[in-house]
Amino acid sequence: MTERLDSDAALARHLAGLLRRDRRLAAIAEAAGPFPPRKAAPGFAGLAQVICGQQLSVASASAIWGRFAALPGALDPAGYLRLGEAEIRASGFSAGKTRTVAALAEALLAGEVDLDAVAALPAEEAVAALSRIKGIGPWTAEIYLMFCTGHPDVFPAGDLALQKAVAHGLGLDGRPSSRDLMAIAMAWSPHRHAAALLFWRYYAHLRNREGIAL
Repeated sequence: MTERLDSDAALARHLAGLLRRDRRLAAIAEAAGPFPPRKAAPGFAGLAQVICGQQLSVASASAIWGRFAALPGALDPAGYLRLGEAEIRASGFSAGKTRTVAALAEALLAGEVDLDAVAALPAEEAVAALSRIKGIGPWTAEIYLMFCTGHPDVFPAGDLALQKAVAHGLGLDGRPSSRDLMAIAMAWSPHRHAAALLFWRYYAHLRNREGIAL
């Protein structure tokens, strides 16, 4: 596998490789400006935090995660399963997220999933392995692989901001579907993680520009 994207230096090397693969991205990188990698803890706690943050603002997810993480044993699979559902729900977790984290904890304790082994798989295989856990979809798996393991070649093509940013940056006629965007992103392999970070930063740049509505 290509070098993990887990440091400023690694990001710089991945971006350089990405720009060599697709010269169209040079102007996008110039407009986006510099940005850091995103890093979070791997393992059960890291994936539980990604699940916590689904479809929430950063502020809301942070507040809920702070209350959840303070629960005794919450960041350990066995400890989580000892908690009562009411206790977990009181921290702000929805019923669905509570069940998803329980399914994750059970899969880890049963040896059905090895997160270290999954992180070493090619992107599509890794996403498929995590998506077999009930309640975990491709976006959650991809975000975990990117930010918690530094997987270098993951691209969350279902992300609305990425779809809009790629459409604008590449001058497409309309916002691409997840399938179409995944096909576009294949040209950026093995640096798709860096491409996603670049286009997220470009999206933020566009939203901050006067007169640009996305």
